[in-house]
Amino acid sequence: MIPRSDRGFTREKAVEKGYDKKHAAFFDRLIDDFPGYRFILGTKFKFRPPKTIVIGPPEPFSQLLVLHEVGHAICKHKSFKMDVRRLKMENQAWEEARKLAVRYKVPVDEDLIQDQLDTYRDWLHQKSRCPDCGLTRFQTPDGQYHCPRCEGF
Repeated sequence: MIPRSDRGFTREKAVEKGYDKKHAAFFDRLIDDFPGYRFILGTKFKFRPPKTIVIGPPEPFSQLLVLHEVGHAICKHKSFKMDVRRLKMENQAWEEARKLAVRYKVPVDEDLIQDQLDTYRDWLHQKSRCPDCGLTRFQTPDGQYHCPRCEGF
């Protein structure tokens, strides 16, 4: 358990960064419910393994976005070698966020979730496309991409 004084978040800091009191109270409750993690305010919502959850700037879906980052923490996500694994990790974190949203009475916006997942789907599609012939490449466990056409498989 990380002592509250070492967890980096205070209501006052959240209000200074533009959060209203309702959101600051939500973050406080979340921090109390997850004492093993350090919550800090930052420029982007993200999970830094193994125990830091960064709360980004205020936006319409701040609560859902931070629940997604808590989802990464719950799933114990660390790193990935295969790019498709990253997409799987994002899906898992959103599944956890949906469960947490029920617990915290946070509205779930499926369009937002799918838009967020689309960024990873598009990223994966772009990375897997062969720059020479346009065919979809495959990735081997060492992280390298290979084109069946250009490499003569």
